[in-house]
Amino acid sequence: MRQIHKTIVAVALGLLATVALSVHAQSTDNARFLSLAPPDGLPIIPVMEGWIANPDGTTSYSYGNINRNDEAVDIPLGENNYMEPAKYDGMQPTHFPAGRTTGMFTVTVPAEDRDIDVWWHLKTGASDALKVPGRYGISAYELDFIRPRPQGAMQPMAGFGEDGEQVVGLFAQIADFPGLVTAGTPVTLTVNVMDPSERDRDDPRFGEPLAVGVQFSHYQGAGVVEFAHHESTVAPEPPDEDDRRFRFYTPPEPGDITVEGGAGVARVIATFLEPGQYMIHVKVDNFKAPDSSNGDQCCWTNMIMRVNVTP
Repeated sequence: MRQIHKTIVAVALGLLATVALSVHAQSTDNARFLSLAPPDGLPIIPVMEGWIANPDGTTSYSYGNINRNDEAVDIPLGENNYMEPAKYDGMQPTHFPAGRTTGMFTVTVPAEDRDIDVWWHLKTGASDALKVPGRYGISAYELDFIRPRPQGAMQPMAGFGEDGEQVVGLFAQIADFPGLVTAGTPVTLTVNVMDPSERDRDDPRFGEPLAVGVQFSHYQGAGVVEFAHHESTVAPEPPDEDDRRFRFYTPPEPGDITVEGGAGVARVIATFLEPGQYMIHVKVDNFKAPDSSNGDQCCWTNMIMRVNVTP
């Protein structure tokens, strides 16, 4: 029995070695063998997050994307990045940060178009074209974040500037930056925010208003946009090295701001390195609440700021 066991092991090891040599030989002949990423990067995957039945009878489709590359990827509007029917084309992102982006934009259709699929087409480099439909009616995809969450979380309210009108929604507002912007010259982008959630103040988690998160990011535009913290931004204190939370701590990105107290103003410094037409995406969230997160499809508000940059 022991001899049979040795024979089986020897045969198995021999087969493994043969396979390994075969793989090595093939990988020498073909540089792409076993490579999971094509030379021009992995494709950007469009995602349909769900649909929303709006109180006014319209329907909104929420879209996100997955970029599995380590770097951001740009896909300009056109034959590689378009919405269909064409009347809904033009407001989708062209700049895709690395990782998963949830609920980046919506398309709202009137009641008479509710049964028409709204397709988002994306093609990355030489990869196959991908598309996803905004589609009404499947109950599993209905998003109901317009209603309060179990602990009272709701979409934050947000407005442009120091005191602009505050509204909510996954495509709440689009506005032009007020003023001249020159390539290479830093400018301050400002929004005002407020969390309208009604929570149980007897719950120790909600004794004080929860902070509101604000994230500024590049949305459209062919040039490079650099963000930096404004002097008014208070950087969070990292945990002590002997705190078990220390190894999980990551400092906030330059475009990320925390507004304490549930209401206030968020500012960021933006530098557009090249002239052109840009859009900056602003995502306002109350993810400090236990019933609010990207994974819950609640609760945040999106806004778009258009910026015309001159030479």
